[in-house]
Amino acid sequence: MKKILLCVSVAMLLSITAYATDHSEFIEGPFADATEVTKTCLECHEDAAIDFMKTPHWTWERKQVANGKEVTIGKKNLLNNYCGTVSSNEVHCMECHAGYGWKDKNFDFTDKTRVDCLVCHDTTGTYHKDGDNAGWPKEHVNLEEVAKEVGLPVRQNCNSCHALGGGGNNAKNGDISLVLDYPDRSIDVHMDADGNDFQCQECHKTEDHYIPGANLQTSPDGFNAISCEGCHDAEPHEQSRLNAHAKRVACQTCHIPVYAKEDPTQMDWDWSTGGKDESPAGIDGKIVRYKKTVGTQTWKADQEPSYAWFNGKAGIYLVGDKIDPKVPTPLAWPLGDINDKTAKIHPFKIHTGKQIYDTKNNYLITNHIYGPDAFWTTADWALSAKIGMETSGLPYSGEYGFAPTTMHWRIDHMVAPAEEALGCLDCHGDNGRMDWAALGYKGDPIDGK
Repeated sequence: MKKILLCVSVAMLLSITAYATDHSEFIEGPFADATEVTKTCLECHEDAAIDFMKTPHWTWERKQVANGKEVTIGKKNLLNNYCGTVSSNEVHCMECHAGYGWKDKNFDFTDKTRVDCLVCHDTTGTYHKDGDNAGWPKEHVNLEEVAKEVGLPVRQNCNSCHALGGGGNNAKNGDISLVLDYPDRSIDVHMDADGNDFQCQECHKTEDHYIPGANLQTSPDGFNAISCEGCHDAEPHEQSRLNAHAKRVACQTCHIPVYAKEDPTQMDWDWSTGGKDESPAGIDGKIVRYKKTVGTQTWKADQEPSYAWFNGKAGIYLVGDKIDPKVPTPLAWPLGDINDKTAKIHPFKIHTGKQIYDTKNNYLITNHIYGPDAFWTTADWALSAKIGMETSGLPYSGEYGFAPTTMHWRIDHMVAPAEEALGCLDCHGDNGRMDWAALGYKGDPIDGK
């Protein structure tokens, strides 16, 4: 039975942060399981657990206004066009939850011993969570060794979840991949390992374990958002014309000319081809990939962003919303337009998909993809839909089809060196990358239109 050999004195706690302390002096194993490590942490850091349990990293939901109504939403109960939804798939999805044992709706969110301190504070690089066991660490992890070496989070801690969500490295975001563990200047000037070497919290400034920043879908109200202006002046350029642009053009638009540097990102996931023994035409195994239990995925690197007006808020698809299966259903999209003075032109990745829906009720299905009776195992759509809908509590007609969807993802990382920022003719002129009509202009504004 492990225990803390010696607690730090109050004076030491006042003069030295806990995270700067050599924890090897206070930790003694072996530990029966990961909750025993957490119990040890709680002997000195109970307030940290209490604070953390109030954050979306723990709850995976937050009360906010979406589409004009107050709802409690988050990763816990939303639906995307990657793996779908957490409901009925918790045992797998909780590989990216900072907790232990969330396998169904009965998880106790008040149990402090279920907080996973190590996933964020591991400095050994040996701590890995099990994708088949509701967020518990893999059996090979030496819990005592990891606990003795805890420290402040670094990029690798954050990337262990944020770079790998959606089914693979850089699948979801497009601008967050494992290349950011140790990037050079060409990948990101802020995180350049031999230069600024910013860790994530340099911009995502954390208070009481609340980490600001979120994607459009989980934070459509834009609460606690971060921006370049947190560090940079609102008029950062010497040239007045560039500063004039900055009033209506986001910094990221010019300073992130491409995303998915080095590591490709998933651009499309067509679930409708899944369940078939023969793969569709055009599969090359690299850009276009196929698996019977997954369907067809398209991956691309070095992508030019799509551009849209963005005022910091978003619209989202809520589970149960009706759809028109003949046109793409947007699941998350930026709000704002050319007449919105609070909006700026911002870069996005648009992920497209084709996913299962209820053909009688005309809404998307919360399908069951992980487990012995799930689609990834059986390739049986009917069974997957039935179990998934029963778990989420959404009425199911028993009939299904596939409908197109889209999803916007903000592009904020992979900032290029200043000399690689977009120039005038990258956006303006006959070969410019901007779709001016889609942005609400009558033509290229450089021509006064």
